Amino acid sequence: MNEIEILKKLVSFPVLGGNSNLSIITWIKEYIESYGVPTQLVPNKQKNKASLHCRIGPKTDGGVILSGHTDVVPVEGQDWTTDPFVLTDGNDGKLYGRGSCDMKGFIACCLAVLPQMLKADLKTPIYFAFSYDEEIGCLAAPELVKAINSHYEEKPKYAIIGEPSMLKPIIGQKGICVLDTHVNGSAGHSSRIKQEVSAIHESARLVLWLEDKMNQLVSEGRLDHRFHPPHSSLHIGQIQGGIAPNIIADKASFFWDVRCIPKDKAEDIILEFEAHCSKRENELRKIFPIFKIDTRQHHPPVPPLDTNENDEIVAFTQSIVNDQSWDTVAYAAEAGQFAEGGFQSIICGPGSIAQAHRANEYIEIEQMNRGVAMIENLIKKQSK
Repeated sequence: MNEIEILKKLVSFPVLGGNSNLSIITWIKEYIESYGVPTQLVPNKQKNKASLHCRIGPKTDGGVILSGHTDVVPVEGQDWTTDPFVLTDGNDGKLYGRGSCDMKGFIACCLAVLPQMLKADLKTPIYFAFSYDEEIGCLAAPELVKAINSHYEEKPKYAIIGEPSMLKPIIGQKGICVLDTHVNGSAGHSSRIKQEVSAIHESARLVLWLEDKMNQLVSEGRLDHRFHPPHSSLHIGQIQGGIAPNIIADKASFFWDVRCIPKDKAEDIILEFEAHCSKRENELRKIFPIFKIDTRQHHPPVPPLDTNENDEIVAFTQSIVNDQSWDTVAYAAEAGQFAEGGFQSIICGPGSIAQAHRANEYIEIEQMNRGVAMIENLIKKQSK
């Protein structure tokens, strides 16, 4: 199967983040093992999801991990002009389908080049590492990285995470943490706004506190000009509460996220926010004794990636994509988790992130061709 045939098969698996990925990971496992390469699964506790890793080549230090995720984001509510789970050639140089860009295109390139890897005289190995639940918080990568470190006697050196970057080496990503804050106030007639505690009013104050905190980080010079925007961002994406215009809201909640540059830590910002919330609780319990603000992590913090432009992996990746530039991205990915696992890590894959998560997602055939060429160049590097 060539890369487009494999991509067609991968797109046909409608595996959303949070759902079981056993259908697609089983197909990938059987495909790899049909070439005589043993694979290892890393299941979750419920045994309804699994990551996969394998090694092609000798048991020597210095190998390269090629990593991608098998889940995709939902299509519900989006205006697709084709079936999102049927790869469609638009006869315009583009292949349409959910996950075609993010990031089944990269996985398809890896699998298509597997026969060449096996025929090559690899001096150092290449590894595949495919995860689940990346789209809902990069949940599986820590266990996958841990499994790779414990399973192999040798030590891989580099990890290339094939998120869509138009094959440009990406040396930095922001970290992310998504949180859900619930405010419990007191219901009452709206004329008594000074005698009650409105959950909506207090939520609004907390939202402004978060915005002020972001602005404070900027004013303090907490900047990294490799990124756009060059600062950590705090954003409120959803807010809800109240039951009628003339009733003081007794409940309100809002979702927010922190996207941190490498020099900042989401945990520090969250602790400062929680300290402020405790202060507000003490003040407002004088009016309403059971007033409470409860903040929960929607998923664990995802660490940023902070690869130095002079690290060996940068020149290595530049050489296999024939691009001497580098860049950073504001979105989160699993690269920071692989870096925490002890591998020099970088993001580099076919397709544009501008096409991810939207209706009529596509990857250009030219990008697929370049993705294959990148891995073929990697094979040559590992065979010297």
